Amino acid sequence: MYWDIMHLEYGFLFVLDHLSPPQSPFHFKNVSSKWDCISSTMRSWSQSGRRDQRQPFHFKIFLCFRRKFDFRDLRPPSDVRQLFEQYSENGTMTADHLRRFLVDYQREKDATREDASSILHSLRHHIMHRKELNLDHFFRYLLSDHNPPIAPSLGVHHDMNAPLAHYYMYTGHNSYLTGNQLSSDSSFEPIVKALKKGVRVIELDLWPNSRGDKVKVCHGGTLTSPVDLNKCLRATKEYAFVSSKFPVVLTFEDHLTPPLQAKVAQMVTKTFQSKLHRPDPDQLAEFPSPESLKGKILISTKPPKEYLESETSIEEEDNTLQSGEHSDEEEYDHDEEEKIAIPEYKHLIAIHAGKPKGRLVNCLRIDMNKVRRLSLSEQELEEISWTHGQDIVRFTQRNLLRIYPKGTRVNSSNYNPLLGWMHGAQMVAFNMQGYGKYLWIMEGMFRGNGQCGYVKKPDFLVNPEHIFDPSKELPVKKILKVLVYLGEGWHLEFSQTHFDQFSPPDFFVRVGIAGVPADTVVKRTRAIEDDWTPVWNEEFKFKLTVPALAILRIEVLEYDMTGHHDFGGQTCLPVSELREGIRAVPLHSRKGERYQSLKLLMRFEFFEPSPELEDDS
Repeated sequence: MYWDIMHLEYGFLFVLDHLSPPQSPFHFKNVSSKWDCISSTMRSWSQSGRRDQRQPFHFKIFLCFRRKFDFRDLRPPSDVRQLFEQYSENGTMTADHLRRFLVDYQREKDATREDASSILHSLRHHIMHRKELNLDHFFRYLLSDHNPPIAPSLGVHHDMNAPLAHYYMYTGHNSYLTGNQLSSDSSFEPIVKALKKGVRVIELDLWPNSRGDKVKVCHGGTLTSPVDLNKCLRATKEYAFVSSKFPVVLTFEDHLTPPLQAKVAQMVTKTFQSKLHRPDPDQLAEFPSPESLKGKILISTKPPKEYLESETSIEEEDNTLQSGEHSDEEEYDHDEEEKIAIPEYKHLIAIHAGKPKGRLVNCLRIDMNKVRRLSLSEQELEEISWTHGQDIVRFTQRNLLRIYPKGTRVNSSNYNPLLGWMHGAQMVAFNMQGYGKYLWIMEGMFRGNGQCGYVKKPDFLVNPEHIFDPSKELPVKKILKVLVYLGEGWHLEFSQTHFDQFSPPDFFVRVGIAGVPADTVVKRTRAIEDDWTPVWNEEFKFKLTVPALAILRIEVLEYDMTGHHDFGGQTCLPVSELREGIRAVPLHSRKGERYQSLKLLMRFEFFEPSPELEDDS
């Protein structure tokens, strides 16, 4: 192979052979770089009288490439330098200066001098005993955990005294499965993990064992292994209120005989004891509030029925499973089943579930004297939302609507939760054992309201005087400006060869909105080549018609020419809780686990819509 030496840009050069001129002797170890090597050789040839040759120098060479994994120190962006100059004196920023910055620029209107002093104290390892910041310290503060995009002090700040129907609830589907829907193991451990994450609705499928004398939890009609119900109940009791004090709803998909239902009643009562919420004997005309149910576990299932009827419906469900559909609830005549209900089991049910007989639209009929839970598959929701969107919204103002994945999602994938949320569905049930953009969006939604697992629905979805029409085109209400400055921490979280064997990574950032269809969009920065600490300095504008349902999606990828870009971190944040100003945005893994060192420095600003801003965006 022959190379023009002027095209060599990387690596060490070893001259093995050449065409013309004859080799000039030199010692490679005496030159400090490849360019010294080349220039030394050319000087020797020039001195030997060969300068007049017009043929380019070509060599047969061997290249030994040197990988460059140098980590260049991050420098403050120009905006940060200008802000420091604006809010400091003589190159230092005191607590008073910092407070003024927090109030004026970061829009933290309630920031006090004590808050500023606390920030200085948090940086004591960097500033030692001084009580002031220089530019580098100020920059490190902006990139620190003390400057997150959502204020930790907010905590639970939504009104929690409205009926349950007024809240989105962090909901799991087949919460006991460890993997796919057909052949994975069942275990209590996924329940523990979900509860630690803040999930508030846990689903268990109850089946008789082969002898018909015990209750097992498994996905019926599949090869999934069972887990003992007692283990699931004990795990729920132990971890129900580790991450949140607000109520946990345990939904049973019940395929049991009356004797086994009686056993379940005893097990539930014995396990949960005072934590079990026992409703009034009569079915509720309105659900209680999350505040009134703090520390309580609620049971939700269909009313019990005679075993013969259950057996018939089980066969029907097995048939639908084989055809790729999953029947979450059986159709029933509510009044008839009330007459034959098993007392011990019936008295456990705090949230009655069921799907009335007849056409799908009949499910949305409202009984002003009773409230209930209805379950629809994602396909059923999509079908009925085209023609009865406002009826769904009206139904969810008083009743609970649970959406579950279609039966063909055997790999435990998920669906877009926004269709359910924009129609007021409180329980958008997700498979929590996997990962992917829709699960990230779900996690982003429930980072709001102190991560308590309950997010209050927007007022327009619970206003009985004006039923929201999800299909109606709405005007732009806000414009969000997002500026992506830079990122750091990849070299601490990934090995040097994780992204590329021969060079540093080429990172770019996807920034977008997950929301109602009019708001949903994804944009991206350019890729920064060969840099572990990339600086982008790119700004994006997003027009928002329903800011209350908008989730900001951020994903870092390492560019690959094939289009199969490598994952480099992600996060999703509720737009309604974003703090304005320059913020340090921590990134998470595919599985939603936060990286210790990985952050982006970003700026967020909100504007009222104007013709100029809308044209720019």
